Amino acid sequence: MQAAARDAFTAGHDLALVAGAGTGKTSTLVMMGAASRRRGMYIAFNKPIALEAKARFGDAVHCSTSHALAYRAVGSRFQARLEATRHMPLWRTAQLLNLDRDLAVGPRRLKATTLAHLVMEMVKHFCYSTDEQIAARHLGTVNGLDDAAQQYVVQGLLPRARWAWDDICSVNGTLPFTHDHYLKMWALTRPRLRADYILLDEAQDTNPVLEEIFLAQQAQRVCVGDPSQQIYEWRHAKDIMSGFPGTRMELTQCRAARTRRRRRCGQGARSARTPGSCGRLSLPGGEVCQEWYRTRTSMVASGSLSR
Repeated sequence: MQAAARDAFTAGHDLALVAGAGTGKTSTLVMMGAASRRRGMYIAFNKPIALEAKARFGDAVHCSTSHALAYRAVGSRFQARLEATRHMPLWRTAQLLNLDRDLAVGPRRLKATTLAHLVMEMVKHFCYSTDEQIAARHLGTVNGLDDAAQQYVVQGLLPRARWAWDDICSVNGTLPFTHDHYLKMWALTRPRLRADYILLDEAQDTNPVLEEIFLAQQAQRVCVGDPSQQIYEWRHAKDIMSGFPGTRMELTQCRAARTRRRRRCGQGARSARTPGSCGRLSLPGGEVCQEWYRTRTSMVASGSLSR
């Protein structure tokens, strides 16, 4: 299947590669890079993954995180703010937002610091979205408020949230500044990546901002990931492979890889009473020991092992 994926890539197809643990995901991408003389770019969310890929690809493919691309284009201008506002207390944020009094909402009173937190949460949710302007929907549910009270709060905070974004976009702004801010600012410029093909790794955990950038590229696009390994849903990340407008292929384990995985599981898969002879549930590289999990689940179901 690796060879088939490489051939589909060299034929110029956009691809969505579903690659579970042990299927040779990285080696498949490296094969693709080696099979082309075009300019390539590999994008991952986490820096350690990008650095590992760089060692595998060499100079043939530019490896980076999405935030690193955004930092070079936009974020470097805000480095001083990143450092200066990293540990700003909430009471100071409230002062900068001119929130100097509590807000009465029916029988409840929302403190000024709570209001400041809600404003910055609206900005954060906006930065996770593909929207071009902060809107009322970016305010999450406020505990203890009914719909009418929620609407009352958002009407008061929306203008401040939009002002906060204007402040954040200014090099001379004063509000707390984060890495997600310059990523959103970069996305709003509709960037064109300097590559003939783009390899997006961990595509099961792609936030809407990066998804929009990736899908808008004119270059050949390849996204790869394992839907069962999604861990960033709390950041509004999602699996973009399911609806990707390209050829879908599933990488499978070769016999040698399956044999190695069984050996690495040790006696855990046989006893199912411990996470393996190595004493852990995960294999090297963070993969879940599937042999142990399946055997243990079966024994629990049969009543021969308690949870």
